[in-house]
Amino acid sequence: MKNIKYLKLAAYVGKKYLSWRLIFLGLLRKTTPLLPLLYPLPSPKASLPRTRMDAAAVLLPFRPPECTLRRRRTSPGVPPRLRRALRRSLIFVSVQRICDLYRRRGMHIRRNATGKLLCSQVKLEDDLDDETCELVSGVDLVIGEGQDSISAYLLKAVKNNNGTGVLLLSDVCGFEYPPTRDFAYQVACHGFNVLVPDLFRGNPCKKGWTVDRYEHWLSEQLPERVARDIDTCAKWMIDEFMAAGISKKLGIIGFCFGGGHLIKALARDEQAYFGTGICFYGTNIDPSKGSNINVPVLFICGDKDHFCPVNTLHQIEKNIQSSRVVIYHGRGHGFAHQPESEEDDQAAENAFAIMRNWLHDNLLISKN
Repeated sequence: MKNIKYLKLAAYVGKKYLSWRLIFLGLLRKTTPLLPLLYPLPSPKASLPRTRMDAAAVLLPFRPPECTLRRRRTSPGVPPRLRRALRRSLIFVSVQRICDLYRRRGMHIRRNATGKLLCSQVKLEDDLDDETCELVSGVDLVIGEGQDSISAYLLKAVKNNNGTGVLLLSDVCGFEYPPTRDFAYQVACHGFNVLVPDLFRGNPCKKGWTVDRYEHWLSEQLPERVARDIDTCAKWMIDEFMAAGISKKLGIIGFCFGGGHLIKALARDEQAYFGTGICFYGTNIDPSKGSNINVPVLFICGDKDHFCPVNTLHQIEKNIQSSRVVIYHGRGHGFAHQPESEEDDQAAENAFAIMRNWLHDNLLISKN
């Protein structure tokens, strides 16, 4: 029976594979007399269906090698956790080159909770000049000089540029946080030029910090210094647009920490740099600042967000003309730019669509 099994294996996978397997298993000596039978001449009757159904005639089909390999990968000898880790590592290797290409170009790929690409549906090939790679260009830059210099990241729409700039204020994780840059890339995909400044001067919050460590770090982020950096970046963008002959106003988007400072920036905007603002679950919002804001503001938040109470948003909404509050049921803090579930992802896509239309209506249509 063993010899018959070896003959079946040899007939299916070929002489070279059989020889390697037999040598590896130490069985070549036992089956050497059978090697002349490896390649029998094909018979026309071999493909005909069998008519006899007795035990001697019925043969089970031979399992192909790929099925054997699949069975070996999931054998009980390999722990399930290790098998999952190996599968994840293979997936990581397959997409690493694409992610590296984006990083070299200053771009990122954003995927939703189910793994599909969002917005641009980018698919890169080996050619660096692929048309999809030309949608957005990114560059790191430094605004200002000396101790007052500010690191920033600029994403510019290439083919569909609408000549409008957007200042994006990050959360406490900083301007290099991948979800923040991914969101900025999505905004740039729709024709905007997005500037993401480093509000923390190279010292963002790190995940895993204790509450005491976070509170100490937050106390070091002086509101006066952050406000000065935001105003400097806004002036830089206006100067760049003026030099290019573009007179459109800027939009401003803020997440969490950046959302709270967005309200302050709009309230002190004496130069009227901004045409509208979008505040995603801003923290430490002062409702009294709303009376000093003269541009429409869109507020987006989840009703489970303890850092951004819904009542606070409704209070400031009353003081800002043409403002709007959008509340997502069951969503917590950060769902729009770093969704953690399929429900978060659906809400994030809807929030992004509302934000995009808001920017279009208040920056492109009303100012033309």
